Amino acid sequence: MTAIATLGLSSAEVDERVARGDDNAYVAASSRSAWSIVRANLFTLFNGIIAACFIVLLLLGRWQDALFGLSAIANTVIGSVQEFRAKRSLDQLALMHAPLARVLRDGDEANIPVAGLVLDDIVVLRAGDQVSADAVIVDSARLQLDESMLTGESDAVDKVAGDTVLSGSIVVGGEGTARVSHVGANSYANQLSSEAKKFSLVTSELRASINRVLKWIAWIIGPIALLVLNAQMVALGGWPEAISSGAWRNGAVSTIASVVAMIPLGLVLMTSIAFAVGAVKLSGQKVLVQELAAVEGLARIDLICLDKTGTLTEGDIVFDAVHPVPALGGAASAAGAGDAATGNVAGNVSARGWQRVLAWYGAEPDANATARCLTVPYPVTDAREPSGRIPFSSARKWSAVSFAEVTGAGGTWVLGGPEMVFPAGGSSADSADSGVALRQQSAELAASGRRTLVLAHSPHQLSADDIDLERLPGDGSVQPVVLLTFRESVRSDARETLDYFASQGVAVRIISGDNPHTVAAIAREVGLEVLDGFDARELPDDRDALAAVLAEHVVFGRVTPAQKKNIVIALQQAGHTVAMTGDGVNDALAIKEADIGIAMDSGSAATKAVARIILLDGRFSHLPGVVAEGRQVIANVERVSMLFLTKTAYATALAVIFGAFLLQFPFLPRQLSIVDGLTIGIPSFFLALMPNTRRYIPGFLRRSLSFAIPAGLVIALALALYTRLSLDAGISEAELRTGSTLILAIVGLWILIVLSRPIDGIKTLIIGAMMIGLVLVYSIPLVTNFLELVNPSLTTALLVILISALTIGGIEIVRFVHVRYVRRHSGPPPLLGKH
Repeated sequence: MTAIATLGLSSAEVDERVARGDDNAYVAASSRSAWSIVRANLFTLFNGIIAACFIVLLLLGRWQDALFGLSAIANTVIGSVQEFRAKRSLDQLALMHAPLARVLRDGDEANIPVAGLVLDDIVVLRAGDQVSADAVIVDSARLQLDESMLTGESDAVDKVAGDTVLSGSIVVGGEGTARVSHVGANSYANQLSSEAKKFSLVTSELRASINRVLKWIAWIIGPIALLVLNAQMVALGGWPEAISSGAWRNGAVSTIASVVAMIPLGLVLMTSIAFAVGAVKLSGQKVLVQELAAVEGLARIDLICLDKTGTLTEGDIVFDAVHPVPALGGAASAAGAGDAATGNVAGNVSARGWQRVLAWYGAEPDANATARCLTVPYPVTDAREPSGRIPFSSARKWSAVSFAEVTGAGGTWVLGGPEMVFPAGGSSADSADSGVALRQQSAELAASGRRTLVLAHSPHQLSADDIDLERLPGDGSVQPVVLLTFRESVRSDARETLDYFASQGVAVRIISGDNPHTVAAIAREVGLEVLDGFDARELPDDRDALAAVLAEHVVFGRVTPAQKKNIVIALQQAGHTVAMTGDGVNDALAIKEADIGIAMDSGSAATKAVARIILLDGRFSHLPGVVAEGRQVIANVERVSMLFLTKTAYATALAVIFGAFLLQFPFLPRQLSIVDGLTIGIPSFFLALMPNTRRYIPGFLRRSLSFAIPAGLVIALALALYTRLSLDAGISEAELRTGSTLILAIVGLWILIVLSRPIDGIKTLIIGAMMIGLVLVYSIPLVTNFLELVNPSLTTALLVILISALTIGGIEIVRFVHVRYVRRHSGPPPLLGKH
């Protein structure tokens, strides 16, 4: 292995590894094939039923009765397009973007495609490179990696021989070599990408409830269809007579009418349209909805998990302040804010010129993000070259530089963590005393969420041995000059948004890869009442135990990507509907696992690919608007669902009653289509898009069915009564169907009025327009001929008026009972009061 580390692999060794499959040629599987999406949306049970009915009607030459097929086509197209959009986002997910890798092969350095890497390759790493495969460091010359994209840790990490580096990390300083340990599908970045690409649809109560209704209907539609068909044949004179005379065609059409009426196809379509319109409205607020049902989902959340960096904070470090420090021997320095401006440090004359030193640190070419902040308060006024320096290392957490006396800031200057520059057990009593006070002062500042560094000074220059051994000048000559604090820039809208969630009863958990104390301080700054953060290294692996910890604590630091995902799962298993926000790859798995994943547009491509919602301008304050839009969708779809489910209920009851009593079904499919369109379909389109701010209340399906089922039974019994009375009065089949259509139109309009209360100007226009439409249907000869409607006799007219009045009375009783049921079981009624 020593020869490999020095010279790299030979061509023969590379070929051997490629032959056995130990190369980096990895093609990630597509999240979901196009055919599987089409198959899932096209070949459904109800599409099969609708298609069969459609084909039968076409074969019978009754295309006029096949209008219902348009809804099935629209549902299939909308569902497929929605899933194709999600697939496209996942397929574009990529954590690796470096096209080439630098390796040693046969003793020479070469740039090769990333896919050409093999196991045990020696990779050469320099500043700016992306690590292309998991590897183990062989040699390091102050090598530093940024792993924040993968781990969430914001500080660069020093890497020495024997350390592991993960694919996807970025080299930010130094250089080194590493031996590839994992390639292809086994590398960290590709494993993370593969897991994130697993296809899933957002959980939707509306969609799940509608699917449950469809499933119930699936179990009963076959037997009911046979029951109705038998009744039609008997009513037409019996099976032999109906078949020989050709009357079976009318029986088949009536059966199809009963079957199609039972399926709430329009409800599926209206729900999709409400989602789509909500998504379009949110796009105007710079919110991208990648999956339509996410509009509903955020309205249902009761707990939101937030990553700190990029969500609560802007993700950048800014200079905060200069603080006086205790001088050696216990005497306090007077270098306060005013003294800081002049550079006078009491009792430490040799430390004058420290502002110029900070200016040099800020302007240094390889300065880290924290040091670069110093260029704002301390701009460079002159160029200088140090006589010696020790670069910053995240392992020792300090850097040092020496300047000649002639610069006005002579000696050695040290910038780093107070506890590392002045560790416990210093080299002298004075140093030890000062170190204790300094560390205590630093800890107090850190508790407020600020990152703290100390600038210290020694009158001695760094020696060659000091630089080689990376040590400070000895003999206790280093003493503190000033403490510097830095802070993350908190988003201006974070507090307001969190206050909104608190007012809505939505709990918050902050989970971050940063220090728990820092995260807790940020949480306090945005208005959360927390004492301290919980160190995620102490989190239990057991999900139940984890849920218990999550119930007690609000802020968590040092959280790994896998832990973030487990936290979301544990909260879901505890009964919460969870949203997760973040911007880094380390958030991607948790965002994907959450009920609703929210990403910032400034975040990584991988995170945005798996998120359901993207805040395009990164403004956290958009979330209340998204919640409000989701509430409008849920409340309005609940309103229109009562219309559609009432139709399903009366159609099912009609089929059973007419089948059991061997009565001829009183509608043609086209008659049902036109009445449904004017009393349910068209008005529901407008009602689904109206303003509605009612808070989400669980139990959408139970509330809808508690009105739809009894109302449907009332309508079905009324139509059965009308049919029986009409047959007894000798009314013709065409007139009977005309009367049934009139009753259904009148009662349907009344249900629309009932469910639209309180009636305002817009609803009055909608209802009025539907009334005019129905009048036109019965007035225009071309339409009445197409629908096979005839002028009713006086007997039919009286029966229609009587049955309609009785049915409306029954509907009002059902609504009265329903309102009290809803109030008793879920608070305020869903459709009453101002919206």
